[in-house]
Amino acid sequence: MQSVKKVASIALSVVMWIIILVAALYAFTTLATREDGSVSDIAGFTPLAVQSDSMAPTFNKGDLIVIKKCDTSKLEVGDIVTFHTIIDNEYALNTHRIAAIDEVNGMRSFTTKGDNNDVADTHIISDGDIVGKYVFALPQMGKVMDFLSSSMGFLVVIVLPMLLFFIYQVYHLIVVGMNLKRAMAEEDRLAAAAAIVDAEGKGDTTVTADNAAEQLAQAEAKLEEARRLKAEAEAAMNATKQEGTDGE
Repeated sequence: MQSVKKVASIALSVVMWIIILVAALYAFTTLATREDGSVSDIAGFTPLAVQSDSMAPTFNKGDLIVIKKCDTSKLEVGDIVTFHTIIDNEYALNTHRIAAIDEVNGMRSFTTKGDNNDVADTHIISDGDIVGKYVFALPQMGKVMDFLSSSMGFLVVIVLPMLLFFIYQVYHLIVVGMNLKRAMAEEDRLAAAAAIVDAEGKGDTTVTADNAAEQLAQAEAKLEEARRLKAEAEAAMNATKQEGTDGE
């Protein structure tokens, strides 16, 4: 029984860590592109969800690409870069391949083109527009990222599991507390009963000796059971405290 409880506790801890990691991914992906035009990164890396098939078959809509900050002076024709641009009169990030590099008075400009597009992009970009260089792609993981960034995704993946876990922890603490209180009350009651039996046995040894011995044996058995229940309740309480410590 204890092994089953231990396995269940470990499984619950694993699930909670997964939820925490997903929550962290949600927070990061949601803030990856901010309204001021800056892009968040972790150690220079940024994940982005692909929103079109302009670079197919290199990567497709729904994929997750990872880009890395780079030294734009070392970029070459053929490199895939993510850059700030204007799409449909709105600010956006785009990821295309460098088709040509021009340099005038030490200033470089880049012409980009999607692998799946027939013509190059109309907007010529400069070093300051480039966010990073393409590193690799994870097929279809961009859909997961988009879902996590939605209100429904946040509710289903983050809020609901956290709420259920909180309810379970409250329930578990209540049950442990009730078991501990019941065990302590039973121990006190049986101790009082044992004292009465002892008093009766001393008052009339010829008449109540057998009954006293039987009652005392029963009282001792119940006392032992109460102690066992108390020990289990305390063990459960310690396990709960240990889970809290591990979670920190």
